[in-house]
Amino acid sequence: MSSIAAVILAAGAGTRMKSVLPKVLHEIGGRPMISHLLAAVESLDPSKVVVVTAPGMASVRKAVEPADIAVQKKALGTGHAVAAALDSLEGFEGDVLILYGDTPLIETATLRQMIEKRRAAEKCAVVVLGFEPDDPAEYGRLVTDDAGNLTAIVEYADADAAERGIGLCNSGVMAIDGRQLSALITAVGNDNAKGEYYLTDIVEIANRRGLTCAYVKGAEQELLGVNTRAQLAEAEKIAQGRWRAKAMAEGATLIDPDSVWFSHDTKLGRDVVIEPGVFFGPGVTVGDNVRIKAHCHLEGTTIGAGAQIGPFARLRPGADIAEEVKIGNFVEIKKSEIEKGAKVSHLSYIGDSRIGEGANIGAGTITCNYDGFDKFRTDIGAGAFIGSNTALVAPVRIGAGAIVGAGSTITEDVDANALALERSTTRQKTGWAKRFRKLKEKITN
Repeated sequence: MSSIAAVILAAGAGTRMKSVLPKVLHEIGGRPMISHLLAAVESLDPSKVVVVTAPGMASVRKAVEPADIAVQKKALGTGHAVAAALDSLEGFEGDVLILYGDTPLIETATLRQMIEKRRAAEKCAVVVLGFEPDDPAEYGRLVTDDAGNLTAIVEYADADAAERGIGLCNSGVMAIDGRQLSALITAVGNDNAKGEYYLTDIVEIANRRGLTCAYVKGAEQELLGVNTRAQLAEAEKIAQGRWRAKAMAEGATLIDPDSVWFSHDTKLGRDVVIEPGVFFGPGVTVGDNVRIKAHCHLEGTTIGAGAQIGPFARLRPGADIAEEVKIGNFVEIKKSEIEKGAKVSHLSYIGDSRIGEGANIGAGTITCNYDGFDKFRTDIGAGAFIGSNTALVAPVRIGAGAIVGAGSTITEDVDANALALERSTTRQKTGWAKRFRKLKEKITN
């Protein structure tokens, strides 16, 4: 698949999204739409990628680095947009894919099939990706001859009754012989009602010049264009379905697949069990034989083999969970290393910390890591036992094997194997509660 270039059209402002964010930067699975498309293209090892933007789209430029940027100064149609990329492709004679930044679900295998089809015949100048939707609606139609060659793309508004009866529709995605690209694009005119330059015209131009055009079929879901928030949600649903199916095919158990939400980069080991309602943000890697119980939220974390997480646990960025660790219900971990076999079982917050191997953190333990200005670390040694409802005021170190009594507020380091207690003396007033209730009853009556 050598000598491939890609031109990605991304100049649309996305006014129907009702957003100040450029349309192609809206996310699916924690990654901008255009980044999904770039990932599919990168799998082909392209020689060059050119992204066509409108003026002033600095955020898109940054998101697609190191791709080349071409600027379409005025929105005069898809042919005009591709023309903006010609300078970046000067001298390139391989195959050029024309793609759309708001069509994020197209798969590498489909792009590869288009390139192979284009290369199958020396005179084939253009391959168009078609699809057969359940409702062709107002899509442009692909017109073919008896030999299966593509002879024209007819827009719905210009189609006659017979052409509207064609089920094969135009996705807009193309593979073009780079040797012919410039000549075909510069031949496109704008003699139409909108005064725009339509990329689809190159099919007829190529045929008139004695070249041939062809098509391949893609799946309708793969070619969903995202122009509205509703379509963005539909694209997310399709992507999630793909990732769930892949996870299960590779050896993970999803008890209720439709309730599990993945990020684009979630990595799962074998024999992982994921209970209902689990959400994976970006940057999560899970080892073998891990069980993630219901309603957990994970992001930017690594989980070692044999660990147990949740239910209702939150692992925030920087949480590094070693093998055989137990993170229990309503526990939050942030930017902390939890070493092998340690337990943080109930209702605790662990931030900016190290929890040593085999340590036990009692219910309601808090690492007080922030003073309003700076963050400080807590270090808990191997085999230490932290009693319930303990506040560890960082910076502080608890030595290996130490025990901290329940209800303590620890502000100083604790030696290894020591017992640390910070409590006030219990005081009792005999009979006080009985006298208090009688007083209240008298006042009430």
